[in-house]
Amino acid sequence: MLDQRKQKFGQYSQSLSMHTGIFGLQTKKDIRRSNDILMDIVKTDEDIFVQTKILLEYRTFQQTQVQTHSAETDNANLGFMNTINKLRKQNEQLKKDAEVAAEKQQKTSQTALAIIAGLIIIILLLLRAKFVKKR
Repeated sequence: MLDQRKQKFGQYSQSLSMHTGIFGLQTKKDIRRSNDILMDIVKTDEDIFVQTKILLEYRTFQQTQVQTHSAETDNANLGFMNTINKLRKQNEQLKKDAEVAAEKQQKTSQTALAIIAGLIIIILLLLRAKFVKKR
């Protein structure tokens, strides 16, 4: 379109220099031809402006899309980070709970072992006392 405009402007310059009238003056035809070429230049300029406006609107649309996509990506990343942090906290809590449960299990086992050992000692003492009385 710019090349077209450049070419038409060249034609306009030529038409301005044409003097086909008597004594080298411009005729109405020359002036009309120049005006027609000038109108074509104006139409081409309008088309260029329309296309430029379309391109600017498209660029604005693309920028808006990029910003929207960037915001969505940021939100998704924040969501992922929050989920990861929540899962880490849950993992730490589960580890603590497992440690507490293991300690409780160990204490219960030790208590049970102490009770069993105590019972065995009592049984042995009772058996010994029975044998000692029989003798």
